[in-house]
Amino acid sequence: MSSDEVLSNTLLSSDSIHIFGSGLNTERPANKAIHDLSGKGWRLVPLHLNDAGATISNIPIRKEIDEGIIPEIVVLFLAPQRALSVVKQFLFRFQASKFPLVWFQRGAKNDDAVSMLEEIGAKFVVEDCIVEYINRNSLVKSSKVPTLPWYRQTKDLSKDGCSVWSAFSGTEINTNFDGEFEWAGDLWDLEASQHIIPRYIRSMRKEEETLEELALRLS
Repeated sequence: MSSDEVLSNTLLSSDSIHIFGSGLNTERPANKAIHDLSGKGWRLVPLHLNDAGATISNIPIRKEIDEGIIPEIVVLFLAPQRALSVVKQFLFRFQASKFPLVWFQRGAKNDDAVSMLEEIGAKFVVEDCIVEYINRNSLVKSSKVPTLPWYRQTKDLSKDGCSVWSAFSGTEINTNFDGEFEWAGDLWDLEASQHIIPRYIRSMRKEEETLEELALRLS
């Protein structure tokens, strides 16, 4: 994408930014990106295989993008080979009309991945930092995504291995957990994800009960 205006409009018209590689290590740029972009109106979605279930700036870290979730913007704070793997997964999952904007942070670019994206006409950015771009162009969403409640399921290893479902308002400071991580996501994830856990939660919904009321009741 060569036009700043087109790219800026794409960012501002999107609600969510999924950030791969965003874990608990505060020295990593992917972690800092969550803090730097907080308050600018986007729903930020950190993704990290090892730190899933913990939080960054009160935002739950997901393990992956679940089936059923259609990302709008995907930022890759990854090594080039891992970035290629993510792009390949997306090529299997998403049609060209629903393909997200893929943002390769500096050092993440993979030539094969770029070629694949070019072949299907997907939007992508290389050799720039999304935080720097947003700050450089003074981008702030006029219609900000509100703070969403979020949920986490863990396996309680200290007792009989039963799963524990917890609900959070999105403003808690300390949400550490013991046990084995099984799933985490916010209200939007809970509604759209085809992961077995949110699907099971939705199946327990009573007549005229909202999804948020259901999730709180089960916690």
